[in-house]
Amino acid sequence: MLRERIKRATLPPAQENIEKLEKVVNDGNYYGAQQMYKSISARYIIAKRYSEALDILQSGSCLQLQHGQVICGAELAVLFVETLVKGKFPYDDESLDRVRKIYKMFPEVPVPQLLGDDDDLQKLSEALGEAKTRVDSCASFLKAAIKWSAEFGAHSNGSPKLHVMLAEYLYYQSPESDIGRVSYHFVRGDNPKKFASTLLNFLGKCYTGEDDIAIARAVLMYLSIGNLRDANILWNEIKQLDLDFSSSDLIQFITYLLLTLQRDALPLFNMLRVTYKSSLAREPEFNELLDEIAEKFYGVQRRNPLQGMFGDIFKMMG
Repeated sequence: MLRERIKRATLPPAQENIEKLEKVVNDGNYYGAQQMYKSISARYIIAKRYSEALDILQSGSCLQLQHGQVICGAELAVLFVETLVKGKFPYDDESLDRVRKIYKMFPEVPVPQLLGDDDDLQKLSEALGEAKTRVDSCASFLKAAIKWSAEFGAHSNGSPKLHVMLAEYLYYQSPESDIGRVSYHFVRGDNPKKFASTLLNFLGKCYTGEDDIAIARAVLMYLSIGNLRDANILWNEIKQLDLDFSSSDLIQFITYLLLTLQRDALPLFNMLRVTYKSSLAREPEFNELLDEIAEKFYGVQRRNPLQGMFGDIFKMMG
């Protein structure tokens, strides 16, 4: 106990270390500063002066990112989140704002396009590698923050606002957009209109004839977690653009499905699945999503494939 009090007493106010470390970073000694940020913040954590440790780590993360040191900045950002957990800081507007400030410092660079000669290809390869590093680094930070938020007061899936941040960064900064991964985070977010605008941006890039699959997937993903409200908001945003999907059976299915889920109509739900079976088969994921929707809205327990397999074996044995 005495040793701990001495440690508390010998540590100066965090601001003194913040100013000292800022000078080291501004002088270009990024690696040296990184080691100092980690060791100095650790001392404050040991002394249970968590708020000051957070100040040091936030300052260091933002400064390293500002200087283009993405890996260093992201490492300190993850340590910032780990300190939120150690200090048992609740998820609230103040802590969310601190996470957002770090997130805003991650570089936003236009995704490079294919160029001409060998020199250009080399530059392109390097730029794509840097883009992947930025995305992976930011994703590591935000995933840690989402996990903290779920544990300390946000939604059980984590903060919807953090999910939207991650979805946007993944989509606009990744060299190759994985719309499934992006959609996963958008549907756990709180901004279906932003998701709709991102989806429409994607439609111009996806393969010809698969626009309806991307739209249907987005709607079904919302419904699979029981969120009929945001599924309808997304759907209405898409419809306002007057896109011509009149010939798509898949879009017809989504139209009827959204109406069906507004009432207790399991027989009609099952009939829709049978009627549009061939359209749903265009994307293997759809039937799994529909099983989840049936469970969420109608309490239908999903069948375990192993149970079915062993049941068939026992029938054969009998």
